[in-house]
Amino acid sequence: MAASIRSGDLTLVTGGSGFLGSAVVRALIARGARVRALVRATSPRGNLEGLGCDVVVGDLTDRESLKRAMKDVRYLFHVAADYRLWARDPAVIVRANVEGTLNLKREALLAGVERIVYTSSVAALRVAGATVPVDETAALTPGEAVGAYKRSKTMAERAVEDMILREGLPAIIVNPTTPIGPRDIRPTPTGRILLDAARGRIPAFVDTGLNFAHVDDVAEGHLLAFERGRIGERYILGGDNLSLRDLLGTVAGLTGRVAPKVRLPRLPLYPLAAGAEFMAHLTGKEPLLTIDGLRMSKYRMFFTSAKAERELGYRSRSYKEGVADALAWFRSAGYLA
Repeated sequence: MAASIRSGDLTLVTGGSGFLGSAVVRALIARGARVRALVRATSPRGNLEGLGCDVVVGDLTDRESLKRAMKDVRYLFHVAADYRLWARDPAVIVRANVEGTLNLKREALLAGVERIVYTSSVAALRVAGATVPVDETAALTPGEAVGAYKRSKTMAERAVEDMILREGLPAIIVNPTTPIGPRDIRPTPTGRILLDAARGRIPAFVDTGLNFAHVDDVAEGHLLAFERGRIGERYILGGDNLSLRDLLGTVAGLTGRVAPKVRLPRLPLYPLAAGAEFMAHLTGKEPLLTIDGLRMSKYRMFFTSAKAERELGYRSRSYKEGVADALAWFRSAGYLA
């Protein structure tokens, strides 16, 4: 059933100050929605400056704060997630992404929210053994997931599906691939790769592949899912499949760097990853190289957005525009000298 956001409809966006969340906020405002952004007390607010949306402080693990944020809300976009491939305590990632999602959905049911878009991830889809780009039918189980982030997103998606079936949760699930583009304020793990490549700090690469999409296209895909998606369905929101080598080559071409040509075998990198994680435990700074990241890099994480294109009218621009926009924003924001 088609839906539309009318002027004055109060819409809550969790993670509204983040990379993808702020893009969703901008897309909603462009549609004329009245937006309330839920942010954590420690979250930087730069991405929301000048947008004119209501900002409320809360935490997904604090149900009272969610109850307050949900007051008078008609629609919900749950974009917030702990998107880290490493943490001193991995249980923190699981708690935010699983317990936090369940808390929010329960409060949404109690508040009578009419329609929900839940931002899952392609991390909840199975790529091991795939010989063609993966679609929405390749559901992962928590036991198959590598690392706390993938496991938490898989557990959360399965829990949301259960609430849709058993409790009538009016939710549509979207599975973004790897967003790139402007306003990656933290930055995300992928943003850190773009930054380090632009700084000339990635002299070699491992043989892996990812699917990259412009963050603003992924945000538009969220609204298309709201407007045209079917309750209980999931839709991959992606873009171009390409190797890490090609991504680094694109960054090099845009920054005047020399593209890395050395391909590294994975096995000798595991001791380096273990050492990086040990230092991260001491410093608290997330390592660029992690054991889980190496384990995931064995697979080409290629996906197809054919279902979203067919059912939602979703489209994505070239990944090169996303890279160029990301680098331009990093430069203007002072991340690059």
